Amino acid sequence: MELKQLEYFMTLSQELHFTRAAEKLGITQPSLSQQIRLLEHEIGMPLFDRVGKKTMLTEAGRALLHHGYNVFHELSQARAVISELQGLKRGTLKIGALLTVVNYLLPPTVMGFHNSYPNVELSVLGLRTGDIYNGLLQNELDLGIVLLPMEHEDLETIPLYKENLALAVAVDHPIAQAAFVTLDILKETPSVLLPNTYFLRQVINEQCRSLAFTPQPVLEMTTMESIITMVGKGVGVTILPKGYLDYIDNPHICTIPLKNPVLTTQIGVVYRKNKHLCAASRVFMEQLISTVKSRNF
Repeated sequence: MELKQLEYFMTLSQELHFTRAAEKLGITQPSLSQQIRLLEHEIGMPLFDRVGKKTMLTEAGRALLHHGYNVFHELSQARAVISELQGLKRGTLKIGALLTVVNYLLPPTVMGFHNSYPNVELSVLGLRTGDIYNGLLQNELDLGIVLLPMEHEDLETIPLYKENLALAVAVDHPIAQAAFVTLDILKETPSVLLPNTYFLRQVINEQCRSLAFTPQPVLEMTTMESIITMVGKGVGVTILPKGYLDYIDNPHICTIPLKNPVLTTQIGVVYRKNKHLCAASRVFMEQLISTVKSRNF
């Protein structure tokens, strides 16, 4: 079995579409089909079921996919160890971070790391919690910055700080000058929230259920920027991390504390337990923790 064939198989397993997988790999669809046939011939079993236009993994394919992740994981570990021997003079570091913290938490750490180690290729991706979770388990990310808890037997977490959620309203909203509000505001006032698939929305939903109601937003949007725009235009109120609301300092909205209950989230770093924590990852985490302490989160 050639490593290139395994790479082709892994990509096709993710896409489950020969044309899309070939485009992602930068090869022709017939070439991909030929390599998969050769791999299946060597293994002696079909790896994919082709039913009409649908492509699905067989049981043998699922088994190979599981071990394929381990193969590429070990290769990435070897690269990381070798890179570390060169004293952070080269290498890569891929970080997945919640969109709410990319702007106001990470810039000092990113700039400090880049200035100290300019030859390390640093990628910081603003992602949803589920995408970070999958990226870590599939060895596509080295570190994640997420809302805790994030639980899996292969993942290790380090708490960074706790953060309150707050209500954001337009400056001319009737409650804009309130000293504080309770979560019942979502029952009484039109709101603009993240979709239910987002972890932050799930935190809000859980607290609302404890008060015997379910939030019914007039609008759901997938980015904080778009939500803030709608709030500023008076479409509805929203609930977002106070740190993010303070950071954007939007003149069209004001921030009101939430009480009874106070909604709090825990931000933390997550990484794979069995993944070699290279020098780049360790240094970045140390600098991130230093940033958190200096800002008194």
